[in-house]
Amino acid sequence: MSVTEERFFTTKQAAQIAGCTLRQLQYWRESGVVVPVITETVTGRSIYYSEGNLVELATMVYWLSVGFTFEVGCKVLKTLKEKYLGLLSNREPNRLIFVKESQAGDSKLVEFDVEKVVAAWAEGKFVVPVWLDVIYARLREIVNLRVRV
Repeated sequence: MSVTEERFFTTKQAAQIAGCTLRQLQYWRESGVVVPVITETVTGRSIYYSEGNLVELATMVYWLSVGFTFEVGCKVLKTLKEKYLGLLSNREPNRLIFVKESQAGDSKLVEFDVEKVVAAWAEGKFVVPVWLDVIYARLREIVNLRVRV
């Protein structure tokens, strides 16, 4: 993915690249989880997803793959967008951990540190790595392969 020039992708391309279904994409769009660019035309509307949207989509796919509910995934994505402003568009290595205190307790995102992970595990907390750099690399590889074809 290019840092200097923003590219946009159709709904079908975005779903294929991020690894989600068209129905998931539609639901996430309608729920306001991921907000694409929508342009009205004479014959209807066109929906395009930016590279930043792809990161958001792939992040949601990741949350669901590790067992988060849709609601928790939305909450964590919202926290990433608000607390770590620019993190989803930054291509620097970003590694965080999601820590849930208990079944009904609070959850938080903190910077990745092996000692923090071990301490959280020792206290019986639920810990999930959030390695955005891995998500970026996967997306970059898929997008570059698609562009070359």
